[in-house]
Amino acid sequence: MRVAMFGYQTWGHRTLRALLDAGHEVVLVVTHPKSDHAYEKIWSDSVADLARDNGVPVIERNRPDDDVTAALKEADPEIIVANNWRTWLPPEIFNLPPRGTLNVHDSLLPAYAGFSPLIWALINGEKEVGVTAHMMNDELDAGDIILQRSVEVGPRDTVTDLFHRTVDLIEPVVSEALAKLESGDYEPVPQDRSQASFFHKRSIEDSRIDWTWPAEDIDRLVRAQSDPYPNAFTTHKGQTIRITKASVSKGRYGGTPGRIFIPEGDGVVIVAGAGARFGKNHGLVIEQVRLEDGTELAATDYFTRMGGYLGR
Repeated sequence: MRVAMFGYQTWGHRTLRALLDAGHEVVLVVTHPKSDHAYEKIWSDSVADLARDNGVPVIERNRPDDDVTAALKEADPEIIVANNWRTWLPPEIFNLPPRGTLNVHDSLLPAYAGFSPLIWALINGEKEVGVTAHMMNDELDAGDIILQRSVEVGPRDTVTDLFHRTVDLIEPVVSEALAKLESGDYEPVPQDRSQASFFHKRSIEDSRIDWTWPAEDIDRLVRAQSDPYPNAFTTHKGQTIRITKASVSKGRYGGTPGRIFIPEGDGVVIVAGAGARFGKNHGLVIEQVRLEDGTELAATDYFTRMGGYLGR
């Protein structure tokens, strides 16, 4: 098929790679310019470079404009494929090709529409994540599903583990979904909007640890902000410290959330949870920290004395 593509970062790069490898005629690629946003410098394989290396015309824009619309009309694609396009595509764009626009999203829609779905899903303790190919309509990430694939979330998985597992689904999902659309051999599945959820783009502030959360939730936040993502962080004596390794304590500890309490195993227990005063909560065992200057320390080397509080 004649395909135009909107995409960005590694997600878009894998999508374009799938289109090229499957032998589709890619007539235009629209991508974003490089960004200094902390989350957009991660997994930043260049869609523009891959397109140019394969002789595909490229337009770089933050948002589609009249020039993009004109170029699309001239390119005359049968379908648009989008993956990780970061701004709204208007109906005059996504309805332009006769077959519409196929969007590829790294969640199991209708849950986790919007931004950073893998991070939010891991924070929330989901048992599986995945990739969905669906037709674009007027509501973001809400169109009929053509194809969906999932992977399990392991008990100690990080978001980096989940990224690699789900990004490997993109090429087969794109290839199979386009084959279905081309042949007509598919039944589109409307999304159950009663099960939908929509998440905002993450910022650094979203990685700040709230010690009133249960320790299990904070542990998942730490794993959801594993390198190369900006790590979960707290403050101690006026310095920001990033938590790069943690786990849930075996013991139950009472007191005030955020209290630096007691060594356990390979780390130091921080009291956690809104009901910590009752003494029934597990704490968070911090095992490794990263200081503002990048120094990595075992928590037992950093917290040499117990007492005091984090996040104040």
